[in-house]
Amino acid sequence: MPDIDDVDAEILDSLQRNGRLSNAKLAKQVSLSEPSCWRRVRRLEKEGVIEGYRAVLNRRNLGLGLLAFVQLGFGQHDPEATAEMERILSGCPHVLSCHNTTGEADFLLQVVAKDLDDYSRFVETVLRNLPGVISVTSNLSLRELKLTGRLPVSADGTG
Repeated sequence: MPDIDDVDAEILDSLQRNGRLSNAKLAKQVSLSEPSCWRRVRRLEKEGVIEGYRAVLNRRNLGLGLLAFVQLGFGQHDPEATAEMERILSGCPHVLSCHNTTGEADFLLQVVAKDLDDYSRFVETVLRNLPGVISVTSNLSLRELKLTGRLPVSADGTG
């Protein structure tokens, strides 16, 4: 794990809030010279702490009104079937995230769709056709209370 000091943590927090900050504005926010700030950001990128920059989109404004959390159970756990399932889900734009989990389900997915009909088609054509799947349990989001991709950052690792 790279060494993160208080200034690095402040840089990371600032960039998570606004990834479009110019180096000049970022340097001013964290009280560094521009060259020093630029070197720190490049180091954090090189070390893989900063993986990239992106725009945060409003899914509802893009017509994706349904958000579902889907638990998948599998009857077989052979490597070939798992690799095929991972390949299919990795290429599926409806799937925002996929996690191999402990508990009752083998995998937990976060899925978006236009509406219930669109989601139903996705379940029927994609999820139920995954190799080895024996159960699909959907939990539909009724109201989103918090959505963030920002990670808690601190020099001591406590956030």
